[in-house]
Amino acid sequence: MGLTMIPALLFYASLVNDVRALIEHHDLAAAERQVRAAESRSGVTPEVAAAFSWLARGALDAKNYNQADAYAAETRKRCDQLAGARKMDAEPLLPIALGASIEVHAQALAARGERGEAVEFLESQAKTFAGTSLVERIRKNINLLSLEGKAAPPLDIRDWLGARPRTLAEWRGHPVLLFFWAHWCSDCKADAPVLAEAIREFAPQGLVAMAPTRLYGYAAGGAEAGPARERAYIEEVWRRSYGGLSGVPVPVGVRNFEAYGSSTTPTIVLVDAAGIVRFYHPGAVTGAELAARIRAALGHRP
Repeated sequence: MGLTMIPALLFYASLVNDVRALIEHHDLAAAERQVRAAESRSGVTPEVAAAFSWLARGALDAKNYNQADAYAAETRKRCDQLAGARKMDAEPLLPIALGASIEVHAQALAARGERGEAVEFLESQAKTFAGTSLVERIRKNINLLSLEGKAAPPLDIRDWLGARPRTLAEWRGHPVLLFFWAHWCSDCKADAPVLAEAIREFAPQGLVAMAPTRLYGYAAGGAEAGPARERAYIEEVWRRSYGGLSGVPVPVGVRNFEAYGSSTTPTIVLVDAAGIVRFYHPGAVTGAELAARIRAALGHRP
């Protein structure tokens, strides 16, 4: 999965890489020993906080929800300690660790049957961290727990590339497939043929598509870029890597990513003809699953 962070900022030093490797081999105990030994040597650092967040994610993946919640609390404690001395987004590892802590606690609550409490917690965190990079990730988790079956958030279409997009209200009566993507996202490029095939198959039955993206402040190779240069680069990437989606409108703006919680790219959203979200899926999707979801959405006509 892609994350909406500049790739150059996704640097994990040896501790985090080693911890992730141990977790992938299902050795959470060894991973914890390594994290605590590093903290004993170096004290609380952003890397230590990030490593604790991976312990939380590892326990969550193992469905050990109490342990996951305990690791999430330890991560949060260290993040709060670090945040007092710096701005949230000034240190790249800090929002990653804190975001994971918030996400794991909410998912542990939901797994224990406390979905309402999980959403309430996430909503409170979205208010606390408004204006930071955490908002998209928090909103993603809110949407995972609550968006399907609800009215789709409106799209900001004031800025776009290619064909002029319509609002979701203007597309009422048609199912709408939304493909949130980023110019640096390899998973988005890999998923593009799946989207293109779905559009070809279901457009005769009324399916329409839009592909929201946003500016990240850099272009090729991670080089800093102003809006005009980055927009030109996005158009180049779209033409080169998304030929099968030619003609699909591309709304541009961070508000859409915040509203839909698209901290993971791609994020696939399917809205039925009545404007209700029927499928919300951060990450790549298979052709079979997407086709099945579209067929089901076609059955929900106003």
